[in-house]
Amino acid sequence: MTDLELATEAALTAGKLLRQHFGSDATVDEATHHDIKLALDKESQDLITKILLGARPGDALYGEEGLAGNQDSDRQWIVDPIDGTVNFFYGIPHFCVSIALRIAGEIVVGVIHDPMVGETWTVEKGGPALLNGVPIQASKRENFDQSILFVGCGKDEEALRTGIERFRKASLRARKMRMMGSAALGMAYIACGRLDAYIESRISLWDIAAGQLLVETAGGKVDLTPVAGYADAWSIVASNGRLPLEEIL
Repeated sequence: MTDLELATEAALTAGKLLRQHFGSDATVDEATHHDIKLALDKESQDLITKILLGARPGDALYGEEGLAGNQDSDRQWIVDPIDGTVNFFYGIPHFCVSIALRIAGEIVVGVIHDPMVGETWTVEKGGPALLNGVPIQASKRENFDQSILFVGCGKDEEALRTGIERFRKASLRARKMRMMGSAALGMAYIACGRLDAYIESRISLWDIAAGQLLVETAGGKVDLTPVAGYADAWSIVASNGRLPLEEIL
């Protein structure tokens, strides 16, 4: 089984678990003002870990719910077991499983699976970006008045202030604005032309690792800037590569 096939199997299996539990009472492990952690987050990551490291026991795994495997390995799986946990908790069917493989610092495999809609985006370095096995590409829209933009606002005062100001600027230019609650799905939507850009001042690596390769392979562009003081947190500007986003940043 190839790495892409393995990642796809893990994402689909975890997605089945999430779909089975969607709409039921979910156990909250941790709640903050702007976020929720569910017991199901850990259960989903444990299931993914079992599949990935069961087949690749020498690999490392870096996920939202912690580390596993051989952390000295140059092969590292990057996992978000539920991207869009708050949506899931409130019964909003917009969330996904995101899995990427990074080898020697380079993302080479990405899978994003939406279990509610039944859509799976897959990509491997050097190959095409696919949605349910069909090649996809980012949109060719160049003008803001034709575009749909996704702006995230973060979880602290500074990130919220930056995000809201960007949302205000973009709202004056774009056809429509969206705040969707899943960074990975936002990037998947850029890759297949549904959205034209996604901007957020602070996001974690596991939210965007698979999406970065997907967007870039589909003809888009992703700019990441490390956020000082936060481990593996990034400011992100992802787009179809055609919009003049510097005008709203």
